[in-house]
Amino acid sequence: MQVVPAPVPPPIRVLVADANPVVRAGLAALLNAVPDIEVAAAAADGRAALHMTRLHTPDVVLLDVRMPGVDGISALPHLVQLARVLMLTYSQESEIVRETLLLGAGGYLVHGEFTPDQLVAAVRDVRVGRAHFSPTAASAVLAELRASSHAQRSVAQSSEHHRLNRIEFGLSSREEEVMDLIASGMSNQQIAATCFISEKTVKNHINRIFAKLRSATRSEAIARWLGTARPGVTGHG
Repeated sequence: MQVVPAPVPPPIRVLVADANPVVRAGLAALLNAVPDIEVAAAAADGRAALHMTRLHTPDVVLLDVRMPGVDGISALPHLVQLARVLMLTYSQESEIVRETLLLGAGGYLVHGEFTPDQLVAAVRDVRVGRAHFSPTAASAVLAELRASSHAQRSVAQSSEHHRLNRIEFGLSSREEEVMDLIASGMSNQQIAATCFISEKTVKNHINRIFAKLRSATRSEAIARWLGTARPGVTGHG
């Protein structure tokens, strides 16, 4: 019985987009030496990268951020509709890492932070939809996740704090709005302008708020509203 050899999968086709011709040549030489990878084309800017991607239909685009004319970030939203994109750049700013990921990049490598083998692994990973990051980019992603988580917790805590305040002090929604503006440091005139009401109406709201919060001054009311007043301390007068 004759054994039929398993079909060899086609190589991963890569397009290299980088403004530096030395970088383009070096990446092409490195990747073409790998049996399952083939550099299909190269481009010096974002416009050429988009044109060459449409022409050569690569599986993965290695994309630099800073290029003349159309830069990598400008080209990225269009490229991700045609191929997987792996950012390969000297740019280490966390804002740039975040923006490229939001625009659809499948990974982010910073020059000087990866070996040839790690680059090959990244190309293979991104080809099948697995994200790949070098250390600086990974740190930026982690910092962004932590900041987002902290912001979400802060919003949730603020919402819960307002709910408990409504229960404890019995403020109306308008009084709650005015109290928040007081706590932000606004004057009566600024509150009136923000809420589109007269200063006299603001003063009436504040009088009712102070009564409900058992406070005689703005600072006491703010302390009670924000939960920083000492237990058992009430307003004077």
